[in-house]
Amino acid sequence: MVRSEGARQIGADTAPDGAARPAPRHVAIIMDGNGRWAARKGLPRFEGHRRGVEAVRRAVRSAIDLGVAYLTVYSFSSENWRRPPSEITELMGLLRLFVRGDLADLHANNVRIRVIGERQNLSADIAALLDEAEARTRANTGLTLVVAFNYGGRQEILSAVRRIAASVAAGRLRPEEIDLPTIAGALDTAGIPDPDLVIRTSGEQRLSNFLTWQTAYAEYVIEPGFWPDFDHAAFEAALAEYHRRDRRFGGLGTTAG
Repeated sequence: MVRSEGARQIGADTAPDGAARPAPRHVAIIMDGNGRWAARKGLPRFEGHRRGVEAVRRAVRSAIDLGVAYLTVYSFSSENWRRPPSEITELMGLLRLFVRGDLADLHANNVRIRVIGERQNLSADIAALLDEAEARTRANTGLTLVVAFNYGGRQEILSAVRRIAASVAAGRLRPEEIDLPTIAGALDTAGIPDPDLVIRTSGEQRLSNFLTWQTAYAEYVIEPGFWPDFDHAAFEAALAEYHRRDRRFGGLGTTAG
């Protein structure tokens, strides 16, 4: 799972023989390491989060340039509310600045924004910002930027099960009719293809309750650097590593003997 240093030597969009390779349709990123980046530089944690927002901007530009159709970023988990109140206040402030400052540019670049995660109990202004971002960009046809905010994979599945159970109780659905598409359609990501590639920065090797259902057959690339340092070269290297994988989806794959 750890990306090799040699991955940077080959472009993500070309094979060693020079042939073009399509980008993964959906890339999901666990943006980890803002606080540790700041600590190593003797800076306050807030500066790490601020630089992390800059890295999000770079990632969006890279996704567009590299031909990725869907980019999902894990911006704030349902467990992040356990952080100190002062840090949560800072993070919410950065979210407000990002939406207010970047929404027009994203819209101008034909980016569609989709927000997944629980919206109950959010402050009225944050909920309104998320709604505005989705509504303003809904008709766009370029990159879909999926923002996982107040999101947890297990909670998403629980909510989906409850919605399906309500349909059964109301007589709209029979238990024997429940299948995999039924569950997928009840998730926050309904209509979004499952991730082909999950990138996690900071060297940690866990999912952290991110897209628990959707990543069943995703490839994982672990980037050792912290999120604020993630740039176009790192994105290209992750895609190059992805292209070296033999995706089998439970079958034998192309290299089986």
